[in-house]
Order: sequence, then structure tokens, then C-alpha cells
Amino acid sequence: MSAAPVHFLHVPKTGGCAIRAALEPFADSHSLVFHWHGMSLREIPEGERAVFFVRHPVTRFVSGFNSRLRRGMPHHEGRHTPKEEVAFARFQTPAMLAAALASADAGTRESAEFAMDAISHTRRRLTDTIGDVAYIVHRRADILFFGFQETLAADFERLKEVLDLPKSITLPSDDVVAHRTPPGFETWLTREGRRAIKEWYRDDLTLYRHLQRLPSRV
Repeated sequence: MSAAPVHFLHVPKTGGCAIRAALEPFADSHSLVFHWHGMSLREIPEGERAVFFVRHPVTRFVSGFNSRLRRGMPHHEGRHTPKEEVAFARFQTPAMLAAALASADAGTRESAEFAMDAISHTRRRLTDTIGDVAYIVHRRADILFFGFQETLAADFERLKEVLDLPKSITLPSDDVVAHRTPPGFETWLTREGRRAIKEWYRDDLTLYRHLQRLPSRV
């Protein structure tokens, strides 16, 4: 009789590529099922276990913008959609987009809102993947473990214990394999832009703070 599956949900820009690279060799032996960005906790049958990592909405926005700006390269190449081409022609840095989202000019804000919905990594929210606070409460028994990108190395060590995986497993040190942002991309935001991003991802921020108050495993 095979073991019950453990589903890895991939919230974009939370360390998922690094985790998958480290653990995929153990997928069969430990019944690990890896999902890409489009899969959500709501699609995992109730009673089956799930694992995911999260990240503060502001830094996830910055990382996601820069990832799509470079079309996912050098880890892989995902061409810009026509709407992304429009968005990146208008906004070349995350700071420009965030500032426009905070603009007093209605036309500028409308362009920024279009871009936020056009860029794939900024369009998809944390709540799209794992649900809101109420849903997390409902599925708490199914969440085997969750971690944070900000403490990825330490949380990965705890995850290995939860899954009874060899202590020798390590996260990839190669920046390309781990899909880290290369040097040279702007990561700062103005105070007003940061505030606008927090407001845009208000529900995500509420969920992130809720998870911070919970034990990371059942």
C-alpha cells in the first residue's frame, strides 16, 4: 500500500524552485507531488496533506516583477505576453510601477493597475494559491508544514525532519538552479510605493501575518 501523497504547492517567488530541485529525487520514495504555480490548495482533496512556502507581499512583488521583466531567465525563458509587453514598455522597474499605483493621477493609476494584472507574477496572489484566513483555518489539519522565504534555509531543515528525509540534503547553491534574481535589478521602493503595494495585496498581507502567528506544522 503506497503512502498518502504530500502535495507541494508553489507560490511564485517563495523559494519553490530551490526546494523542488533539492527534493525531487525523493519524490517517489516519499510520495512527494510537486505542483506548478497554477495549482491551489482548494484543488487538493480534503484529507490529503500539503506543504507550501510564503513570502511578504512587498518583496514577493519586487521579485516577481523582476523575474518576468527578464522573462524568467536564466533559469528558463517564458516569453512576455502581449499585455506584459505593454506593461514593461511603460514600467521598467518595480519602483516605477509601485509609485504609479500610488499616483494621484487617475490615468497613471489605471496604467499601473493594468500592469499589475498583466504581469503573471504580480497578478497571482498568495490567496489564489492557498486561500484566505478562513480557508486556512478550515484546512489546517491538511497543512503538514509551511515555511517562509525569509527563513528558507532554517525552515528547509525543519521540513526535512517533518518528511523524514536525509539530513545530508541541501538547497542548491547555484543561483540559476535556485532561480534567484541576478545582480543589477532594482529592488527598492519609495515609501508611498511600498504602501500602495501593501494595499494592493491587503488580503495577502493579512494571511501572511496570520501564518506568522501559527505553528508551522500540524
